Amino acid sequence: MLYNTYQTHADLMWPWRTIARNSLPLFQGPLAGWMDVPAIRKAAAALDVFSLAEITHKRLPFGIDSVLVHGEPVAVEEEVTYATPFASLLHFKKPGITDQPPLLIAAPMSGHFATLLRETVRTTLRDHDVYITDWHNARDVPVAAGRFGLDEYVQHLMDFLTRIGPGSNLLAICQPCVAALAATALMSEDNHPATPRTLTLAAGPIDCRISPTEVNKLAVTKPMSWFEQRLIAVVPLRFRGALRRVYPGFVQLTAFMSMNLERHTSSLRGMYDDLAAGNTDKAEAVRRFYEEYFAVADLPAEFYLETVQRVFQDYDLPLGKLSFRGRPVRPEAIRRTALLTIEGERDDICAVGQTLAAHDMCANLRPTLKTHYVQPGVGHYGVFSGRRWDTQIYPMLRDVVYRAR
Repeated sequence: MLYNTYQTHADLMWPWRTIARNSLPLFQGPLAGWMDVPAIRKAAAALDVFSLAEITHKRLPFGIDSVLVHGEPVAVEEEVTYATPFASLLHFKKPGITDQPPLLIAAPMSGHFATLLRETVRTTLRDHDVYITDWHNARDVPVAAGRFGLDEYVQHLMDFLTRIGPGSNLLAICQPCVAALAATALMSEDNHPATPRTLTLAAGPIDCRISPTEVNKLAVTKPMSWFEQRLIAVVPLRFRGALRRVYPGFVQLTAFMSMNLERHTSSLRGMYDDLAAGNTDKAEAVRRFYEEYFAVADLPAEFYLETVQRVFQDYDLPLGKLSFRGRPVRPEAIRRTALLTIEGERDDICAVGQTLAAHDMCANLRPTLKTHYVQPGVGHYGVFSGRRWDTQIYPMLRDVVYRAR
C-alpha cells in the first residue's frame, strides 16, 4: 500500500512536472527577450524549482571525463569489470597510468546511488586506480535474483576485492564500514591474497552505543516489528523487481529531509530568489546538489532490517556477536592491514567516537598501523566531500595508502 500510494501521487504529478519542464525552454527561446521583466523571471524561476523538486529513480552519470595526475590532464573511462544482479564493480580507468595503487570505494546502500560519492571518486582518482561498488536500484532487481542482506553485502566486498586482486585498498563510507571491517577480518583470518593493504573507515557506525545521535536513538526506541510494518513496502507490478520487498528510497529521503527540513526549504527558496534575480551561477550549484539528492534507490528489505537490528539495535560487532553466514567475525584477526578511521566533528548521523571504536576491536594490529583523525568543522557529508575533504582529509588517506605499498 505504501509504495502504491507514493506511485499514484507521482503519476498524478507527472503531467504538471512535464508541462513545467517543457515550458522552461521557452524562456531561452521566444521569451528570452522578456527576461528583463521581473514577473517573467519569477515565473521561470518558479517553474524551474518546481520541476527540480521531484523524486526520481534513475542513477545520474558520474560524468568524470578527465582528472589531473601530476598536474597533467588524463582521460577517465568507466568500465564495468564485474556485475551481479545487485551491483556492478565499476572501474574508472586511466589509460596509460599504471603505477597507482588500486582503491575500492564501498558506497553505502542508504537510499541514494553511488554517484553521491562523485567528488570522493574525483579526488581519489588523482593518485589511485579507483573502483566503486555501484549498487543497483532494488526495485529493478527481479525476485528470482534472491535475497540481499548484510551477509551478501560482505560477500560482494570480498568478491570485488578478489576481482581487483592483491595490493588493493578499501575505503568504506558511512553505513558499509561494518561490512568492510567484517570483510577485512574474514579475509585476514583466511590469509586471502586479496586482503586489503589498508582499510579506511569514514564516518561509520562501528559502535552506535557511543554518543548516540537522533538516528541511533530512533533505531532503539522502536521494535523491529515497527520497522517491518511501517517502512517496508512491496515493489509495484510495473517494475522489473515486482513483488520484491524493499525499504523505499523515497522513505529514506523523507527521513533525511525531515532532519534538516528548514535548511532544505531555505536552499530551494534561495535557488528561486537567485534565479529570479538572474544569479544563475549560484542557483546552478543548488540544482546540481538536488538533482543528485532527489535521485533515490530502493534497498532490499533484508539488508535494511538486518542493518537496523544487527548494527543499530543489537550492536553485534562491538559485542563480538557479529557473524557471517554462521561464522564468527573476528576483527582481532586483522594483523597486517593498516587502519585509518575518519570522523567529522559536527557529524549528526555518526557521532565522534563511533568509528574510532574499530581500533580497540583490531586488538592485534600494531599501533604503527593505526591512524585516527577528527576533522574540525565538518558534518557527515564533509567527511567525504567538499573543501576540507579535498585539502585536509584526503591527503591523510593518500599517505596511509602509499606508506603501505
